[in-house]
Amino acid sequence: MNPIISWFCKIFLAPLVKKLFIKEVRGLESFPKRNFILVSNHQSYLDIIISSYLCVPRKFHFIGQIDGWKGISKFFIKFLYFLSGVIPLDRTKEESREKVVEKAIEILKRGDILVIYPEGRRSITGEIQEGKLGAAKIFLKTGVPILPVGFKGTFELLPPKGKLKIKRIIKINVGSPLFFEKEFEKGNSLDENSIECQQIIQKITDKMMKEIFNLCNGDLKPASEGSGDTAPKFNMCKVKDWY
Repeated sequence: MNPIISWFCKIFLAPLVKKLFIKEVRGLESFPKRNFILVSNHQSYLDIIISSYLCVPRKFHFIGQIDGWKGISKFFIKFLYFLSGVIPLDRTKEESREKVVEKAIEILKRGDILVIYPEGRRSITGEIQEGKLGAAKIFLKTGVPILPVGFKGTFELLPPKGKLKIKRIIKINVGSPLFFEKEFEKGNSLDENSIECQQIIQKITDKMMKEIFNLCNGDLKPASEGSGDTAPKFNMCKVKDWY
């Protein structure tokens, strides 16, 4: 999102979003002064609005799917993505996935914020799904810290295929930035297609998803310090499953 639109949203739209939807925000002091990769659970289209609320007035970008749209709707979405700086992703094409990673790396290297929903799709049950590996792969290419965030209440207000409800019930928990210094150093010395590098990517993804899980359950401590035994076990997914 370009600075002019971002400042407009900060001044005019953010107060409205807060008044209509947001009950509580915790952990804002954790936001880095530098850029970062924001990752959160994904339950609703409202997540996009709430993520934007957190990021304005800074420059930030989303990754948005286009394969779920058809006809005139797809044209409109592409145009909207262009105006708002969203990186378009066709999840059915490997070439599109590769271009998304390249564009994400370019955005982070110039100092902008990147917002990623690691689950890839909205949860149809409200439960946290398995995390894809895209955020970890992009992290290893840039070293930009990952900022985990947990949303509660967006599913209740606008579930998939549901109707929007206006209630001030959304709670936001912002965790501590994850730097993964050892993993970054080791990962950059390996072939990205090697088994060892894949294991590092999976390790980062699992840690990230556990952080999100804990934040969604009201725990602001890192997973290593909090109730790690209650966090779900996420299954290994293929390296190509970036989003």
